[in-house]
Formats: sequence, C-alpha cells, structure tokens
Amino acid sequence: MPGAITDVAGLRVGHHTLAARATGCTVVLCPEGAVAGVDVRGGAPGTRETDLLRPENVVPLVHGVLLTGGSAFGLAAADGVMRWLEARGHGLPVGPARVPIVPAAVIFDLWHGDPAVRPDAAAGAAACDAASTDVPATGAVGAGAGATVGKLWGPAHGMRGGLGTASITVAGITVGALMVVNAIGDVLDTDGSVIAGARGDDGRPRRSTDALAAGVLPQRLIPGTATTIGVVATDAVLDKAQATKLAALGHAGLARAVDPLTMHDGDTLFALATGRAGQAADLSLLGALAARVVAEAIRSGVRAAQAAA
Repeated sequence: MPGAITDVAGLRVGHHTLAARATGCTVVLCPEGAVAGVDVRGGAPGTRETDLLRPENVVPLVHGVLLTGGSAFGLAAADGVMRWLEARGHGLPVGPARVPIVPAAVIFDLWHGDPAVRPDAAAGAAACDAASTDVPATGAVGAGAGATVGKLWGPAHGMRGGLGTASITVAGITVGALMVVNAIGDVLDTDGSVIAGARGDDGRPRRSTDALAAGVLPQRLIPGTATTIGVVATDAVLDKAQATKLAALGHAGLARAVDPLTMHDGDTLFALATGRAGQAADLSLLGALAARVVAEAIRSGVRAAQAAA
C-alpha cells in the first residue's frame, strides 16, 4: 500500500474545497451504477439515502456517494451531484425520468470560521466536475478540509484530521477505501503510537485512553460534533447483502486506527461493488482486506494533513 480507491475500476473521485473557510465535499462517482451497502455504527450520524441500501429494499444500484463537511447542512451538496448525473443521462429509470441515487454522509466541521459557510449544491456539482480516475489529493482537502481529531477534551486540545485513501489487490480483486477522519479519538499507527490526537494542557500530544485510565476525565461531550465517514469499494461481484456485510467488516479497520470510538461520533461506512473484475470473492477475504485499507486510509489522510500543517 498505499494505493487509492480509484484503483477500483469503475470509480472516479473529485473534491471541492471552499475558499471562505475550512470545509468542502468529496464525491465517489460510479455513473454506470454500483451495488452498495452501508453500516452506520456511530451514535450521532448525519446521512442521506441510507435506508434504500438495506438488502431487502428494491433499489439495485447507486450512482455516487457524497462525503461532505458542513454538518447536516452539507447534505444539500448531494442535490448538486444528482443534478450533475441527471444532466448526463445517469440514474435509475423511474417512469419518465432517471433518478440518480446518491447516498451521503457528513462530518461536523462548523468549529472553524463562519458556520453559515458550508457545501451546497454548487459545491457538489463542482466536486463532480473535478472527478477523475487519478489518485485523489489527500489531507485537508474536500470533505476533510475542516476535519480534526483528538477532541475528547474539546476541539482546542485536538489536532488536524483529514482525508485519506488506500488500496490493495489480491488474486485479481482490488479493494480500496476513502476515509474522512474527524474523530473524537486519536489516530494510531500500526505500533499503537499516536499519529495525531489529543494534547494536554502543556500542548504536548498524549494518548487519550491512557489519560482516561489515569483519571484525567473529559469535559461533557457534545453529541454529533465528530465522526469518521468513508467508502470501501471493490471490483468483485457482490449483491446488496454482501455489500452491506463488507461495510460492516470494514469497520474493523476504523477500530484499529482510531481510539477511542465514542457514542458521540457518527461513524458511517459505505461499500461499493463495481463488479468490473467479473468474479466473485470470498467475503471473509474481502472483509479482511477492507479492514486493512480502511485503517491505512485513515492513517494516510491524517499524516498528509499533519505534514501540511
């Protein structure tokens, strides 16, 4: 690794970062359609069009996934993604129209600057205009522009989060991830050391769970002000139930790279299966790879953001 989610055939990624303050949105486009699932584990999610991804529901494919800043206000950016896709003839045929299916999830980044500035439909369309199969930019860009981590003692004690990506190919199957890291917890390297996280009153980083164990208790947490959201994708052939399970298995990577996970994070992971490899794969194998690329995408995004800080 690292690689990128765009190594999965059939996907394009685009960012739009607002100039007025640190926020933006990122779109993963699959205009020809991809099978999708979702697993929402956080206690304070902000989402759109997740119910239709349930395996028992009838919508077979999605045409993009939007990750955005701006809290729930930022979900308006999905309107721009839908209009962009509709204008190009993409979407689910429904009577006389084509309706693009664009699930979305948000992070809370309203701490920075004027909270009235947030992604809107124009921002969503701009992210689509920028979408390509190139390796996407990482760090404080797009949906990760205003992300922070290590907020157990409040945002003033945190550090910059960000957006990252990774991929891996095994036995002809590629699995990739794109993650926006705006967690309350710290981001950990493979050896358990802190890449970025909470800082003590002296300004020095410390591992949050070690401080908790030593009796340093946090302030009252504000629900809905942190989350890690993302997309895990594969070119294997999956049905909706398998895609849903892949999203669930991918969450293991979040637990490896973020500590602690709290009820105040709205952690949400989408799964996309483009089927371009033309073959099925063992779901346990895919899940193991998904967890690995999710963890590496989280780490790579935060490293990139810290390097630019």
